Amino acid sequence: MATQQSRSAARVMMAPAVVLLLGWMLVPLIMTLYFSFKKYLPLRGGDLGWVGFENYVRFVSSSSFWPAVQTTLVIVGGVLVITVCLGVLLAILLDQPMWGQGVVRILVIAPFFVMPTVSALVWKNMFMDPINGLFAHMWKFFGAEPIQWLSQASMPSLVMIISWQWLPFATLILLTAIQSLDSEQLEAAEMDGAPALKRFWYIILPHLGRAITIVILIQTIFLLGIFAEIFVTTGGAFGTRTLTYLIFQRVLESQNVGLGSAGGVYAIILANIVAIFLMRIVGKNLDA
Repeated sequence: MATQQSRSAARVMMAPAVVLLLGWMLVPLIMTLYFSFKKYLPLRGGDLGWVGFENYVRFVSSSSFWPAVQTTLVIVGGVLVITVCLGVLLAILLDQPMWGQGVVRILVIAPFFVMPTVSALVWKNMFMDPINGLFAHMWKFFGAEPIQWLSQASMPSLVMIISWQWLPFATLILLTAIQSLDSEQLEAAEMDGAPALKRFWYIILPHLGRAITIVILIQTIFLLGIFAEIFVTTGGAFGTRTLTYLIFQRVLESQNVGLGSAGGVYAIILANIVAIFLMRIVGKNLDA
């Protein structure tokens, strides 16, 4: 049993890490809040003084703000639907005995370790190029006109690229959850004559409830800040400008740090709203 002295020693040893972590999080947040109330143009006059909530009003009243929020939520929602549905299917398939099972699992999980920029470049140049891309050759083989994926179908293309990168993560979590399922329960249901679809719906899917909510929560946190794939493929054009990309444009392209900082605060607010909503769902499933 831990004594008062040992608990005090543990707090002392943990204190440097806690202070470093708090500083790592709080310093950028405080600086963002500070600059959001100032008109700061590094290359056009520098610090031009305190402007109060002017940056917040300008950012939210911009014609690009709400479309950027909508685009962000559409991409997040589309990626979540694809990764969760296909992740469940792949996890079930990978749980079945097969030849070379270990190699197959490694190949399925491998895309998650590819950098976002590299992944986007591969999809842009190798698959979606309208002249030399693999999809273009497939379309020509069937006698159809190749599609300009990143301009004519920009949103589906982005969702496809991002889903390909995040699908291995969902599959890995769901596969771990499936492997913890009691096989005797499935065997008993099979002996009682329950078809495969009912075994999945009434036994496997409820068992995966917690894993699915964890996948949704973690992926949403990262997907709300998606940037690299958009920067490499469409550059925010064709209706693919997310809130994160809009902030990038305000800060680097317009050289308006104050306006971009106000956008960063809005992004934090949006992320917290989504996180609170998802935490309620996760909490209900974890308590079940």
